[in-house]
Amino acid sequence: MSSLRLTNWLTRSLLRYSKVQQISRIQKRFYAVVDDPRVTKGLILGVYQKEGEKDPKLTPSGDKFDDRVQGKVSELIKECNITGTLGKGKVFNNIDQEYRSVAVIGVGREGAGFNELEMIDDGMENVRIATGVGARSLQLQGCSEVFVDSMEYPEQAAEGSALAVWRYNDNKQKKNRTNVPKLELYDSPEVDAWTRGLFKAEAQNLARRLSDAPANQMTPTTFAQATVDALCPCGVTVEIRTMDWIEQQHLNSFLTIAKGSCEPPVLLEISYCGTAPEDKPILLLGKGMTFNSGGICLRPADGMEEYRGAMAGAAVVVAAIRASAALSLPVNISAVIPLCENMPSGMAVKPGDIVTLINGRTLAIRNTDKAGVVVMADPLLYAQNTYKPRLVVDVATLGNGVVKGLGGGATGIFSNSHYIWKQFQKAGSLTGDRMWRLPLWRYYRQLVADNVSFDISNDGVGPASSCLAAAVLHASFIACFLHCPY
Repeated sequence: MSSLRLTNWLTRSLLRYSKVQQISRIQKRFYAVVDDPRVTKGLILGVYQKEGEKDPKLTPSGDKFDDRVQGKVSELIKECNITGTLGKGKVFNNIDQEYRSVAVIGVGREGAGFNELEMIDDGMENVRIATGVGARSLQLQGCSEVFVDSMEYPEQAAEGSALAVWRYNDNKQKKNRTNVPKLELYDSPEVDAWTRGLFKAEAQNLARRLSDAPANQMTPTTFAQATVDALCPCGVTVEIRTMDWIEQQHLNSFLTIAKGSCEPPVLLEISYCGTAPEDKPILLLGKGMTFNSGGICLRPADGMEEYRGAMAGAAVVVAAIRASAALSLPVNISAVIPLCENMPSGMAVKPGDIVTLINGRTLAIRNTDKAGVVVMADPLLYAQNTYKPRLVVDVATLGNGVVKGLGGGATGIFSNSHYIWKQFQKAGSLTGDRMWRLPLWRYYRQLVADNVSFDISNDGVGPASSCLAAAVLHASFIACFLHCPY
């Protein structure tokens, strides 16, 4: 199930790794003064938390480095009262000729493992947090190379540090951009695990870059080109479908939302073949609304710029396939990504409009602000009919119901397969991306289909907005289904 774990791992809000920034404010200490204050190489070392009468304990790599500098690190830990509390530590400058700055960061309790109450592997997550805090602090010190103690989890150390140093700098002057240091594994032979972590972090950062770009720089056409640039060098096939093709396929729900914008819609079909071509693929569907103003049901102006991120589901799908290709996962993956804008205009869809889906059912668009399920309905049906997948996973940004219910603590999942749900839950506990299953009961399907004049509506009846959205997509569409509003 490694491919499912990867998909889940990327389904989480890749845009936010705020834990790295929130855990602690790093303090710095100058141990000596040298003629050249410019920092080049930095080193992150982990220290386990003080327990009872036991003093804080350096990791094995930390112990070796401490011996190399004649016990200076141990002395400074005692002098500065570093307790090993998770994410807290200090930066020491000039205690070694090679590493001009050394960040000593708390990793929490030694031997931490799976925490059933928190539904997360504390050992892995603690290393992500500690290395992230250390890498960011050394980046701020001006280090051009950062060597990272694996802290017994090299894959997680690579992931945490690479996520922490990434910044969206594309629209800043070059002289004002934050330099991203080169990351290297320190004192460990587990290079393969470290490389896996870097591949995963690179994919997450790709999704962050696509989602953070302003809407005028990430139109449907621009996103399509960015996808080609990211995936084709990895041996992944990307087909760009334009307006004429979309009309020929009668993807009416998609076109109905897209026609309100001057930007032409695009549909991407992506294929990664990691095993025998005749094996049924996993199908990924990503919502690619590059700007969602709400259409005629216009959203409030305050914070509207954030709705450029309504295409984050599409960004996650692209990133998942890039990571799958980089890791050579033995699985076939197909993806369909509908890309468009939801804008108000004389051509825009009106509340109450009804479209006929390619399966013959009618869909009433009673609220143009809830356009996500409308955009995805026909592409989902098309993809199911075309690829005959063994599993369908669709990824979209959070609905209001999930935001209110879970906040940022977990990813909401709707699934009609208990087995698939448990696989995703297990994967999330290992990647630090907790999952929470939400109901996909017949009760909600009745709320979106109980009308005499149309088959289903995009908003349904009642306040359970996210459950209703999932019900629209699930209503007689597919057999094995997983909806991730992350």
